[in-house]
Amino acid sequence: MTESPLRKGWTTGACAAAAAKAAYAALRGEGFPDPVTIQLPRGETPSFALSRKHLEPCRAIAGVIKDAGDDPDVTHGAEIIATVEPGSAGSGITFRAGEGVGTVTLPGLPIPPGEPAINPGPRRQITDNLGDVDLVVTISIPGGEALAAKTLNSRLGIMGGLSILGTTGVVIPYSCSAWVHSIHRGVDVARALGFDHVAGVTGKTSEALARKRLGLSDQAIIDMGDMAGGLLKYLRRAPVRRLTLVGGFAKLTKLAAGHLDLHSAASQVDGGFLGGLLRDLGFADQLPLSATAAQALVLAGDLPLGDLVARRARETALAVLSGGTEIAVIAVDRGGKVVGKSG
Repeated sequence: MTESPLRKGWTTGACAAAAAKAAYAALRGEGFPDPVTIQLPRGETPSFALSRKHLEPCRAIAGVIKDAGDDPDVTHGAEIIATVEPGSAGSGITFRAGEGVGTVTLPGLPIPPGEPAINPGPRRQITDNLGDVDLVVTISIPGGEALAAKTLNSRLGIMGGLSILGTTGVVIPYSCSAWVHSIHRGVDVARALGFDHVAGVTGKTSEALARKRLGLSDQAIIDMGDMAGGLLKYLRRAPVRRLTLVGGFAKLTKLAAGHLDLHSAASQVDGGFLGGLLRDLGFADQLPLSATAAQALVLAGDLPLGDLVARRARETALAVLSGGTEIAVIAVDRGGKVVGKSG
C-alpha cells in the first residue's frame, strides 16, 4: 500500500498575516473576507477561514486557527489573532505583542530587546499583505504563554509567550525547522552575551550533567536534541571558542559513525560499527549485529569503549566545523553517569 504524502501546513507568521489582512479590510469598511487569501514570499496564495470577526469604530479583530498540516507543531490548533488599529501619520506598521506572544529580553536575536517576538519574516509577510499603511498591528495567541513552556523560548530570553515564526509561511512536515531555528537563535544569544564556551546537549540527563560539570549558564547550554548537524553547521558560520557536546552514549555512537541527524527515523545504532570499535580495543568475542549501544557498553566491561566513541564523535564534529573551535565530548548513560570523554 502506498503511503499518502504528508500534508504541509502554515506557519504562525502566515496565519498572523491572514488575520491582519482580514481585520484591515474590515477596518476600511470592506467587511471581513472569509476566507481571506494572502500572498506568501514564494508565490503561494493560500486561503484561511476566520475563527473570529469583531469590528469597532476604530479597530478590527480577526482570528485564524493554525493548521500545521502533518507536522507535530506545538502551535497546531492555536488561534492566531490580529487586532488592527490606525497608527500615527508616517509611522508605517507598528507591531505589538498581545496575550500569549512573547517579548524579546536578550540580545542576539533578529529582533532587538523590548520588541514583540514577531520575527522579520512574519513582519514582512504582514507588511506585504497590508501595503504601505500606517497601522498598529497586535498579534495574540490565547494560551500562548502555556504553550511557550514547551519550547526553548525562555532560554532564548523570549518571555511571556510564543514567537511568531516562519520565513516562507509554509510548514514542511517533520522538517524540524522550528527546532533548528531555536538552536541557531540559542547560539546567537550565547555569542551576543559574550560566552566563549557553549554546550550542545541531547536531552535532560545530559543537560543536567552539563550544568553541574561545566558550570555554564542556561543561555550557554544549547538543547540540540537529535539535531547535532544543525548545531555544528551553524557554529561553522558563527563560531565560539569552545564547544562541549554532552550526549547519551547511543546518540553519540551515531555521531561517531558520521551521522549528523541522531533521530531514530534518520539513523540507527550500528552493531557492526560498535563491533569494529570493540575489536580495535582487543575485544575477543563477536558482538551481535542486533546489539544495542547499552548492551555493547556492558559487554565491553573495562575496555574504554565509551572513550573511543567520544573520540570518534569528536572527530566527526571537528570535520564539520573545519577548525576554529575547541571541542570536547562527554558521553553519559541513561542514569547520567559519564561513560566516555574526549578532548
